[in-house]
Amino acid sequence: MFRLWAKEWKDNHLLHDTVICDDTEDTRTHKILHALDQICHEFDLSVPMWLDSNIREFQQHAKVRFYQDSFIDQIDFDYLELQVIEED
Repeated sequence: MFRLWAKEWKDNHLLHDTVICDDTEDTRTHKILHALDQICHEFDLSVPMWLDSNIREFQQHAKVRFYQDSFIDQIDFDYLELQVIEED
């Protein structure tokens, strides 16, 4: 089972969170991208761009923060955080 926890933060307060579960046989990258699509749909957001710094951060820590510079649209929170909480 693959589980990804998404959190929207503003002023050090948690605004929204959700956990996306994926038990398909897809690759880790596909699971992450599909989960991000589901999260953005649920939170009514545009899908953020993966900058090089985001990719490095996620590879090193299994956690990433998307700030305003990753979004095309204006966001009304400080950042969107994704964290892998379970991985087979």
